[in-house]
Amino acid sequence: MRALGLDLGERRVGVAVCDSAGTVATPVETLVRTGDHDRDLQAISELLEQWQAEIVVVGLPVSLDGSEGPAARAARVEIDRLGRLLAVPVVSYDERLTTVIAERSLMEQQMKGPQRRGVVDQVAAAVILQSWLDAGMPRG
Repeated sequence: MRALGLDLGERRVGVAVCDSAGTVATPVETLVRTGDHDRDLQAISELLEQWQAEIVVVGLPVSLDGSEGPAARAARVEIDRLGRLLAVPVVSYDERLTTVIAERSLMEQQMKGPQRRGVVDQVAAAVILQSWLDAGMPRG
């Protein structure tokens, strides 16, 4: 089953996709937010069609202690909007430390700061999606 992974940010949305067997997540794109929520959601919808994904996995930015702060509440609102717009299931998945993992991975590849900023969101989306895949693709 092909899944689309999203790392929602205020300025950018990282996008990853997995292979059709649901084994390996790969970073694919970073969407720059336009300031227009409907247009941003439409861009995600187009990516869903392009990749023929059957489910969308969205990172939920919970705090280290497991509580949900303002970022998690904002993500839930967007996840709900996506769920109403898209014709496939949209699930959230704990994204604690995914950006840190993505940054470290890119630093290990000796990628410079400006270069890292361009791809860190999509790598974080791949980390979220891979974690979800490794956890057995939970739906709730």
